[in-house]
Amino acid sequence: MALFQTKKIQSFIVFIIVLVGVLWIFQDNFVKLLAFQKVTEQLVSTAEEVKETAYLEKIDNFILKEYSNQQILLHTIQADTYYSYKNSPVQILQVEVKTFNEIQEEGLVLTSNRAEILKSGEMFFNGEVKIQTKTGVSHELDTESLIVLSDNGQIKSNKEVTYLGETAKIISEGMEMSIDSDTMFLSGNVKIFEDSGMTVDTKNLYISHNAGEKIYKSKEKTVYRSKDTIVNSENGIDMDMNIQLINLLGKVEVLSGPGGILKSTNVIIDQSNDGEVLKSNSLSHFKSNTVDIKAKKMHYDAVTKKLQLMNRVVAVYE
Repeated sequence: MALFQTKKIQSFIVFIIVLVGVLWIFQDNFVKLLAFQKVTEQLVSTAEEVKETAYLEKIDNFILKEYSNQQILLHTIQADTYYSYKNSPVQILQVEVKTFNEIQEEGLVLTSNRAEILKSGEMFFNGEVKIQTKTGVSHELDTESLIVLSDNGQIKSNKEVTYLGETAKIISEGMEMSIDSDTMFLSGNVKIFEDSGMTVDTKNLYISHNAGEKIYKSKEKTVYRSKDTIVNSENGIDMDMNIQLINLLGKVEVLSGPGGILKSTNVIIDQSNDGEVLKSNSLSHFKSNTVDIKAKKMHYDAVTKKLQLMNRVVAVYE
């Protein structure tokens, strides 16, 4: 019995020695872990304090009205929350801006989840922005920075803009718009992504929603791409989204399923009824490795890959 107790005591002593050894080996790591936890707690606490105390002034349900020297109302600014800072622009959240003309009729309405007001009086919108014109036309976009220049009645962005249409998303390098206009100008390189999978690459695109229309126009070189068709246009594009017609202007080159190159002028692409039909009433020229055909009219169904060349057809087979 005594021998058993002695062995038990010896085992316990060995366990204590091993434990002390392990703690000695890893003592630096334990110290670092405790220090890291303490620093983390301090950072979280500091962040919470900054969040609560960084601003100089906070106003809920903020309203501001700006008047001209003649005491004519220019615009109103409403926001859920207003924050002012010592060395930073004023921040306002859930913003609505309304503009007014000389006879005090309501003009443009801009809404955004966030905006900044500089000391100069200029206002920058951030994130999702909805623009409603005086005729009720709506434009929705997303951008890093959108500035409202009240002195000349312009809305402008030099940052990337994502325009959100009903069936298309358009990305550009900037935008401009007058507060008295239903037309928006998307500047620089522009790329259109349609829900159907079609894409368009162009530059300097005008978007018009006047009187219910939905027109996209550009006079720059344009590339239209669908699943099996690529169309290059020299003089731009005119898209009517209401009736799903695309007019590719000037000299046009079509690379498609027939295995050759089709050249024509002012080609219309009809996308109605989930189709993709290319038409032209101008001189058309199709050339492949085996045939060279010229005609006065052209009809190409990109879905069935059927090409029709009509009216004074001249063909040479090789």
